[in-house]
Amino acid sequence: MNPVIADLVPAGSRVLDLGCGSGELLAHLQNVKGCSGYGIELDDAKLLGCAERSVNVLQLDLEQGLSMFKDQSFDVVLQLQTLQQVRHAAEMLKETVRVGRRGIVSFPNFAHWPNRLQVMAGRMPVTRTLPYEWHDTPNIRVGTHADFALLCERLGLRVLQSFGLRGDERIDTAPNWRAPVAVFVIERA
Repeated sequence: MNPVIADLVPAGSRVLDLGCGSGELLAHLQNVKGCSGYGIELDDAKLLGCAERSVNVLQLDLEQGLSMFKDQSFDVVLQLQTLQQVRHAAEMLKETVRVGRRGIVSFPNFAHWPNRLQVMAGRMPVTRTLPYEWHDTPNIRVGTHADFALLCERLGLRVLQSFGLRGDERIDTAPNWRAPVAVFVIERA
């Protein structure tokens, strides 16, 4: 559970956490900030963790979209470390801001300087944020902080905040090359 991300969610919000894992963040938001909502997770083992934390969770494949939810059903939709694993990233972003008033999106930032060095050495990066070899990664794509900002512009999404993360440290200056994780708070324009 990252406290920087948790701080972005207003107290009392209705939250949808896409790819919620074992529900640690959603449980924190419920217990500390009085939030309510649901997690969406596909992995059976992680669903058990949600149940142990008393987190409402639905077992759904994000590739199927969010059509079961009405427009603006949630105050905040969290899409943390999942966008790089879905085939239709642009459509998923549109759904994120359709279902939620705001979306908080994070993903591994491929432009982080250690990644650049590994690519310059002729290798695909393997780091804490990108821990898999090229042949066994669950990630369908890689992206950069700068590329995501451009995609938001193309999709007509308003970027309310953008920064990077290094662990629990927020990186506001030059996050495209200084941060292993990119974070954006977005809404419909």
